[in-house]
Amino acid sequence: MKPIRLNKTIILTVMVIIFCSAQISLKTIQNDFNKLSGTWEGTLTYLDYSSGKPYTMPANLEVKRIGTSSKYVFSNIYPNETSANSIDTISISIDGKYIENELIKSRRKLKNGDIEIITEELGKDGNDDKPATFKHTYTFGLTTYKNRKDIQFLGETVWIKRHEFSYKKKSRK
Repeated sequence: MKPIRLNKTIILTVMVIIFCSAQISLKTIQNDFNKLSGTWEGTLTYLDYSSGKPYTMPANLEVKRIGTSSKYVFSNIYPNETSANSIDTISISIDGKYIENELIKSRRKLKNGDIEIITEELGKDGNDDKPATFKHTYTFGLTTYKNRKDIQFLGETVWIKRHEFSYKKKSRK
């Protein structure tokens, strides 16, 4: 009987550690995203598939957390192209492993103190709607935020920079 009790104790301990680790991951990712709350001004640079050249335009962002949830509202504002304005709600999974449908592949602190989160997801892109892997790189700083999307088409080995948002936090007056 004693060996069975010991095994149950070990299993229970392992389960508690796994559960706590998942909660810490969620809390860590939430803390990263909490730093985004506020108003940001910057640019969007994207690859125009028709011309094959990058195009840069002004892009602003307002981020708000929904209560105490793991959901955040991103209001994208394009001053020169207001018809493109949009509002997205971003959710972090309960286990802290996903941002929306993007699997978190890594999270690290950079030498300058910024946080970098890299995620991946599958989708379709390009003028031909070809299957691709999307790699998102989120870089959080005290006053800067970048969100870069790279794509790799199925069967290819090269990553293509699809777009990058680059923001500076707007100071409160």
